[in-house]
Amino acid sequence: MLDFQFPVLHESEIQELLSLFETDQQVTSQSGSEDTNTAACSSDERKRRRMISNRESARRSRSRKKKHLENLSNEVNRLLAQNREYKNLLGSVKHQCHLVGRDNERLTYEYLSLRNKLEDLYRILVTLQMQLQ
Repeated sequence: MLDFQFPVLHESEIQELLSLFETDQQVTSQSGSEDTNTAACSSDERKRRRMISNRESARRSRSRKKKHLENLSNEVNRLLAQNREYKNLLGSVKHQCHLVGRDNERLTYEYLSLRNKLEDLYRILVTLQMQLQ
């Protein structure tokens, strides 16, 4: 979708355009003997109008380019901030993972130790029962 914006004309540009219309009306109302002068004048006026139009178009193009660059710059800053947040979050999750890993190792060691003690107690119990029979 094209983003069309009406051109913003300054007062001097509006006055210049109005003077062109007035000049056209004066030229068309003059006699036919000045047709060659009128053609040259019309050609000059068309060139002048085209030049004004081109300048305005270039100004709008520069304005759109500037706005686009500002939007891109804002997007870069937003993404950099988001990236920092993700890096901080990743560091926190890594730290938590390390702590959980240490707890897991400790609990695994504790489990194995208790299982060995239980096996020892079971053997003692079996031995005692055999002696009682």
